Amino acid sequence: MRAVVIREPGGPEVLEVREVDAPDVPDGHVRVAVRFAGVNRADLLQRLGFYPAPPGAPQDVPGLEYSGVVEATGKGARRFAPGDRVFGLLAGGAYAERVVAHEREVAPVPDGLTDEEAAAVPEAFVTAYDALVTRARLAPGERALVHAVGSGVGTAGLQIARALGCFVVGTSRTQDKLDRCRELGLHAGIATSGATFADEVLKATGGAGVDVVLELVGGAYVGEDLKACASKARIALVGLTAGASTELDLRELLRKRIELFGTVLRSRPLEEKIAAAQVLERNISPWLASRAVRPVVDRVFPISDAAAAHIYVASNASFGKVLLQLGG
Repeated sequence: MRAVVIREPGGPEVLEVREVDAPDVPDGHVRVAVRFAGVNRADLLQRLGFYPAPPGAPQDVPGLEYSGVVEATGKGARRFAPGDRVFGLLAGGAYAERVVAHEREVAPVPDGLTDEEAAAVPEAFVTAYDALVTRARLAPGERALVHAVGSGVGTAGLQIARALGCFVVGTSRTQDKLDRCRELGLHAGIATSGATFADEVLKATGGAGVDVVLELVGGAYVGEDLKACASKARIALVGLTAGASTELDLRELLRKRIELFGTVLRSRPLEEKIAAAQVLERNISPWLASRAVRPVVDRVFPISDAAAAHIYVASNASFGKVLLQLGG
């Protein structure tokens, strides 16, 4: 099969399409013929040598999410049959024409969703749901702040919060992305050129502040989040594009009784990854089927243009998800 291989740590030019052995199918697993794979910032970090895949995952083939068709099943695997359309998350290896996953880590694609749309769902929507709902306990009627709202996880988080009936404030460095997010239900958009947004958030919420923050930027944004939060707010730290360190006024954290926590999906053990797949199937797929939420696909690159896809994601120009096409 063909796969995009990281020749060595470095720039986009180290990505090469090679012929590699197709994976075997262990007991309880399924092999999927991949049609589309999502391109995520974690892939860029892995290519640079900063975010190695966990043990058991391919170290030189990036890719955390996919959509495709079941090709073969291992002994004891009964959830799916060859020909079933599926999607899901992986610890790595999705930039390949075939992947293998435990059958309980795989979810059926909802009716009405194309393979292209399906590939834009797992990482963005599971990450956003896990952070906002599972961890931060976002409840109907609350106020949410979503940073980098035009990103893949940002557009997913916005729509999940809206599906729950929440008031949503979003930030972006690009006014055009904020305008496009209004079509997805964004109530208030704040164009940021740095970590100074708290006053605008308070203004948008009538001085009340927000109950939950989906923090996809990190760095100095976290300190500003504390100022924008209401009492007993929860901040879910998911991304660190603005940096991994900052200075916080802990008095604000204490005074407002704010909860601040971090979360990642990739390095979780199997049972937790199975739980994530159940969230995808049980909680997110019904919304997708009813079009209460929808995946946002910006551009699709052929497998031969994986380097160009990485360059495009790094440019911050994309709105929603960027995909690789691996099969027809």
